[in-house]
Amino acid sequence: MNQSDVRNLFPHIKKGIAYLNHAATGPLSIRVLDVMREFLYERSEGSIDDYPSFVSVTNETREILAHYLNTGSERIAFTDNTSSGLNLLAQGLSWKEGDEVILNDIEFPANIYPFLNLKKKGVRINFVKSHDGIVSAEDIIESFTPETRLVSVSMVQFLSGYRIDLPKLGSACKSNNIILCVDAIQGLGALRLDVEKFNIDFISCGTQKWMLGLQGLSFIYVSENLQNKIEPAYVGWLGVNDGWNLLDYNLSLKNSAERFQPGSLNSAGIYTLNASLKLLREFGWEEVEQNVVSNSILFISELKKIGINPFLSDVDPKYLSGIVSFRHPEAYSILEVLKNRKIEIAVREGIIRISPHFYNNQDDLDRLIKGIKILI
Repeated sequence: MNQSDVRNLFPHIKKGIAYLNHAATGPLSIRVLDVMREFLYERSEGSIDDYPSFVSVTNETREILAHYLNTGSERIAFTDNTSSGLNLLAQGLSWKEGDEVILNDIEFPANIYPFLNLKKKGVRINFVKSHDGIVSAEDIIESFTPETRLVSVSMVQFLSGYRIDLPKLGSACKSNNIILCVDAIQGLGALRLDVEKFNIDFISCGTQKWMLGLQGLSFIYVSENLQNKIEPAYVGWLGVNDGWNLLDYNLSLKNSAERFQPGSLNSAGIYTLNASLKLLREFGWEEVEQNVVSNSILFISELKKIGINPFLSDVDPKYLSGIVSFRHPEAYSILEVLKNRKIEIAVREGIIRISPHFYNNQDDLDRLIKGIKILI
């Protein structure tokens, strides 16, 4: 499968839209639409209560995610959004007064409030200060104290696009017996992540951005060691070993991450994610990342040629992701003009944010650069 083959699977391209806003919401492919049509048909007039088929697709989806992250499928569980996953961790651990959580001052709020809520339990929150859109692994490691118990960081910073050095941070956290939690929503689907190699304890990730799925579905990864330290704040019938013995009422939690799935899952979201993951896998996980990073390198170079100095313009490519962004006083005007030209980007906090995916090609990039050049 090549890039042209993939582009034929996205209806918006046939409408003349250059969609460069995957850090907000990913578009749905024809493969997803076909799966959803079949799903809706079955639910409306086919095998309406075909729960075994849903279980099969759920298990397969979990296995694909596990392979992507280099872990076992028993380490994956589904939730409804990134915040829910982070709250499972924050509220499930036993805290004592004086424990410290390290965050930073440019995190997306989903990775802030679940931990900020712990202040009422006496937990201290240490906000590491950013510099020009960057909070490095070194910045966080230097902030460790004897009381540091958990670090929560985004795999990719949502404004600047900085990809933190997770191998370095994970190694330091492991050496200091600190839990490493990663909000991966701006990375996974575009970039690889190895939970074993990077010593990551917990991941929470929504599927509607770079994974090209639906809103309202997320997943978590939890290491076996950390799982045994988390007391589920909520327990439901599908999180116990004999849930289908309906009148047994035996509160014996599953030994897998599924203990954190209390009840019915987002079936439409899982069918969608299954189709999207298979598309990404067919193109090739490594090839997806290579295209994404290559696009960012090209964008940065072209923007500098027209006098724009993006965030991360001079960093090592290993810190780049799918996001390229820059400040401009007329950011919202530029956004509207580009939208009228069927070029979709985003503005966040007055920052123009461009986020192409693996299927975006030279024509998409040229249209954007030409549009920006005329406007500035």
